[in-house]
Amino acid sequence: MAYVGELAALFTAMCWTITALSFETASRKVGSVSVNFIRLVMALLLLGIFSWVRRGMFLPFDATAYNWFWLALSGLVGFVIGDLFLFKAFTVIGSRLSMLVMTLVPPIAAFTGWLLMGEVLTWLNIAGMTLTISGIALVIFHKHSGKALPADRIPLKGLLFALGGAAGQAVGLVLSKFGMQDYDPFSATQIRVMAGIIGFAILISFFRRWLAVGKATGNRPAMALMLLGATFGPFLGVSSSLIAVQNTATGIASTIMAITPILIIPPTMIFFKQSVSWKEVFGAVISVCGVALFFI
Repeated sequence: MAYVGELAALFTAMCWTITALSFETASRKVGSVSVNFIRLVMALLLLGIFSWVRRGMFLPFDATAYNWFWLALSGLVGFVIGDLFLFKAFTVIGSRLSMLVMTLVPPIAAFTGWLLMGEVLTWLNIAGMTLTISGIALVIFHKHSGKALPADRIPLKGLLFALGGAAGQAVGLVLSKFGMQDYDPFSATQIRVMAGIIGFAILISFFRRWLAVGKATGNRPAMALMLLGATFGPFLGVSSSLIAVQNTATGIASTIMAITPILIIPPTMIFFKQSVSWKEVFGAVISVCGVALFFI
């Protein structure tokens, strides 16, 4: 089937739109640390059941030592380090600038993919990446323009945290492709998720947050939202992202997956009654045009 990787990346962006809305609401109820840990545990169970039905094994026992090492490393880099830096950036410079810096994920992924695996993008691919990122940046800048910080008051450490988050996600994605090769994407995701659980368990123990995690499990509305987010996030979303990078260049896949801020506009209009300006619509059109170039 043509464009398997690109279509999987598009499906990933759709999944992450649902995940973003679910986890944002759940985090307001029980805190982001609890949500991060519980969502991974839920995802591990979902992946295990799916793998048992599909492949006859609950855990990826058929993975090689090579698969385990690189996929576990990608889980630590992407799920733990990347998310930690990103959430810290939110508290220092806010979501607008953090998400703007996160648009660097595709070029970082493209560069890392070239460095590790010799992936090369065509000029049409680069044009598509540029258009897509420009559209996303326009939407992010406008959506949060009312809370902008003066350029001379932006903390350097906040920008570095956001850059660390972008690098963590990009490098984690490339390491996934490097370690997965032709291995099953869902089982590969399971290995990444297990590494993420171990990483977060260590952090929760260090910061003594187990009581908060325990309380979160008693919040039924938050648990329902986390289950929804885990289904479309680490289970379907991350697995489809690995299908994407398995079938196309990492830079292309990460660019298409980065359009979540565009896809999230209609749901926020419908469910949160947020108004949309012509600039946001224009940014969305630019991004869609950029993504369309990957299918030419």
